[in-house]
Amino acid sequence: MAKYIYEYKNWTNFSWQDKALNVAFGEVRLMQGKIIGQMNSLGFSAKEETTLNVLTLDVVKSSEIEGELLNYEQVRSSIARRLGINTAGLIPSSRHIEGVVEMMLDATQRYTLPLTEKRLFGWHAALFPTGYSGPYSIRVGQYRTGEMQVVSGAMGKEKVHYKAVKPELVKTEMDKFLDWFNNDNRHDPVLKAAIAHFWFIIIHPFDDGNGRIGRALTDMLLARGEGSRDRYYSMSSQILAERKRYYEVLQKVQHSSGDITEWLDWFLDCLRNAMLATEKTTQKILRKAEFWKLHEHTPINERQRLILNRLLDNFEGKLQTSKWAKITKTSTDTALRDIKDLIEKGILKQTDEKGRNVNYELIDFNKR
Repeated sequence: MAKYIYEYKNWTNFSWQDKALNVAFGEVRLMQGKIIGQMNSLGFSAKEETTLNVLTLDVVKSSEIEGELLNYEQVRSSIARRLGINTAGLIPSSRHIEGVVEMMLDATQRYTLPLTEKRLFGWHAALFPTGYSGPYSIRVGQYRTGEMQVVSGAMGKEKVHYKAVKPELVKTEMDKFLDWFNNDNRHDPVLKAAIAHFWFIIIHPFDDGNGRIGRALTDMLLARGEGSRDRYYSMSSQILAERKRYYEVLQKVQHSSGDITEWLDWFLDCLRNAMLATEKTTQKILRKAEFWKLHEHTPINERQRLILNRLLDNFEGKLQTSKWAKITKTSTDTALRDIKDLIEKGILKQTDEKGRNVNYELIDFNKR
């Protein structure tokens, strides 16, 4: 069996081949600047909405990587409440969701504070408020005291994918990691985020929740690098999309003698893909902001505002009078009056269908 990276002397003196990473690294930094620039041109509420959406995705997808499905609306409501964002129809969240949200917001909103053992234990306790992970009782808010193996396969035919650092060494290894996390600024924040993720996962300091905490640390360092509490892209969503490769690379590089080029290369590529996905949603948000700027002095009632926002987001199917009435909970007569008013204002137009199949759509305001 090949040695694990932590079995080598001075294993945390990681090395990598700069040449192999330069192109990907340059692209990531360029896109980061571009996205931040685009977002800074938005109004306050559009930036707020983007951050709310991204943080919600981050929490939901990070748990999904571990096979746990959280209620999207509960997560969104919990984040909105904690950030003081007024969104209609907030719903109560379970204790477990509150805990996961608490950890993510502590990492991304208080990113300037040092990472301490006490803070990490608080995150861990927030992730497992009952002291159980599924049916299993685990040590909560403290480092593990048992051996840790990642295995798969039937009983008696288990395949060991990873055997973590011995429990008696966890505290020493974590002290070293925390010191580096807080005090070592030799590397670019993006590279530091990649190294931190790998290093933490290799130590595997807790009985459970290591993946989620590792991803929160990544977000924390990315926020530090950007000097902003606003989050505009979701690394966890992208890791979920590339989960198979994520585990393959981790498994391969855990046997390296210190060179983590392949891991850093994968991480930069994943981060770039996360930003590309954001660029598409950013275009929508910019379009929405542009629309409302254009119509800031146009008299528009609340029902019209609701439907227009739906059309500017992702409206399912075609807009008909009956659908308008159903969404806004009004009569078809009122719906038709609202629609005709927007047609007169040059905001909506009727499509080519005739008779009962009359549909309406937004006029392309970019061509004005």
